[in-house]
Amino acid sequence: LTYLMAGTAEAPEPWYLALLGFAEHFRTSSPPKIRLCVHCLQAVFQFKPPPRVEARTHLQLGSVLYRHTNNSELAQTHLEKALYQISQFEDVKFEAASILSEFYCQQNLVDSAKPVLRKAIQISQQTPYWHCRLLFQLAQLHALEKDLVSACDLLGVGAEYARVMGSEYTRALFLLSKGMLLLMERKLSEVHPLLTLCGTIVENWQGNPIQKESLRVFFLVLQVTHYLDAGQVKSVKPCLKQLQQCIQTISTLHDDEILPTNPAALFHWLPKEHMCVLVYLVTVMHSMQAGYLEKAQKYTDKALMQLEKLKMLDSSSILSTFQVILLEHIIMCRLVTGHKATALQEISQVCQLCQQSPRLFTNHAAQLHTLLGLYCISVNCMDNAEAQFTAALQMTTHQELWTFIVTNLASVYIREGNRHQELYSLLERINPDHNFPVRRFLRETLKMSNAEDLNRLTACSLVLLGHIFFVLGNHRESNNMVVPAMQLASKIPDMSVQLWSSALLKDLNKACGNTMDAHEAAQMHQNFSQQLLQDHIAACSLPEHNLISWTDGLPPVQFQPQNGPTTSLASLL
Repeated sequence: LTYLMAGTAEAPEPWYLALLGFAEHFRTSSPPKIRLCVHCLQAVFQFKPPPRVEARTHLQLGSVLYRHTNNSELAQTHLEKALYQISQFEDVKFEAASILSEFYCQQNLVDSAKPVLRKAIQISQQTPYWHCRLLFQLAQLHALEKDLVSACDLLGVGAEYARVMGSEYTRALFLLSKGMLLLMERKLSEVHPLLTLCGTIVENWQGNPIQKESLRVFFLVLQVTHYLDAGQVKSVKPCLKQLQQCIQTISTLHDDEILPTNPAALFHWLPKEHMCVLVYLVTVMHSMQAGYLEKAQKYTDKALMQLEKLKMLDSSSILSTFQVILLEHIIMCRLVTGHKATALQEISQVCQLCQQSPRLFTNHAAQLHTLLGLYCISVNCMDNAEAQFTAALQMTTHQELWTFIVTNLASVYIREGNRHQELYSLLERINPDHNFPVRRFLRETLKMSNAEDLNRLTACSLVLLGHIFFVLGNHRESNNMVVPAMQLASKIPDMSVQLWSSALLKDLNKACGNTMDAHEAAQMHQNFSQQLLQDHIAACSLPEHNLISWTDGLPPVQFQPQNGPTTSLASLL
């Protein structure tokens, strides 16, 4: 009710208070009674209200209709009246511009939203809160369109405006948002000085404790992401520890802190519950890169449980985004640890989330097809894997994802054995320079992965080097590589590397005449094979297995049941 009353300078009439009270009561009922809420607001016009009340009522009607009904035409009419027909009240005008641009974006009328925001930004410089909010909103709109240059320019304008308005807090928010976009663009030379500046601002700023800690979380999330992007898994540990301590501090602070007096500082980055999920997500990303997959699964489970609770009370789209990213990571964990059936069911969950949000599907379609391609490789459906990776390549311009997809497509061609021309073409696109011997590449990889505790990369490099030395007849050097590879793979745990290492140990000990050791390695290999075989049968029997045939459009909603696995198990054993 207080929010609905905002901006009324004169004492409100009793009828107005009564209608607003009823409208708010119906809006907040459980379940909401939106039709009755709308009737109460429409009744305001029967009393021939003063212009400010009329303008705000159009705004509230438009907002309620937009957020709670499918009557988009009437919502648009009321919002446009609030913005254009009764336009002398700035608080109404700027809020109407903000909501109307949101409405246009939802209706895929982005080109209509931009001029509304630009005009409001031009005339709102004397209203710091709305000027900053509208700049954030237009920057976000450009970012969603992948126009990160325009988005960064607007955030830079916002940072300078906040500095002039004396709000170092909001200046930091603008700069950190710009840093996030620069990280997305891989403009690392610009990210480093910007993060250094942000770090200084955050540490020197004294103010609301929750705002202070939320700035630190934002800053540390970017720092950790920056390190992980560079593969510096070991170097990032101090920052990650600070981040985890920071979120613990925030959880002890109360939300009823005194609001800032500067209107330019009336912003909050994320609710602390959302920040907690984000820190879990960053921890999962670190654990994945370091090869601590059981730790990654533990944090993913915690984060997903918290998300389920939050989504019961909060419909914010960022929660679904967090959920999809967490599922994408845990699916890769499952495939590595030999839990294909669970991975497939989680891929299906991602499909369902994408069904509910076209924007989410647009942003994650390439990753979804990539995950399906990885699943297809794990169950030896190479034709489907190729189709999934080909579909994914058509949906992304992101350089790192593109490289990841092409590298896995190359592995499909290698496994098929008769795709030499396609393989050489791909290798040319991945790495045009073929002057270095393979063993030198592997030794360099081993050196780098050891230096940064990239355990899974180390294990893969060791077992591949061990295989090469075995083929060359250097059994001693092969053993020196395979034994630590097996130990590391068990620690991760990486089922494929364990299977490969045990097979190699069996052949190695047999060649060296170590009968007992060869028998022990053979038994290990048999155990791993049986686990993979059972999981293979379980995965291929699921109705979701039919997803491997989906390569176009939205993912299917329903799946036909499978009679059993239809793919060969030979490559697994």
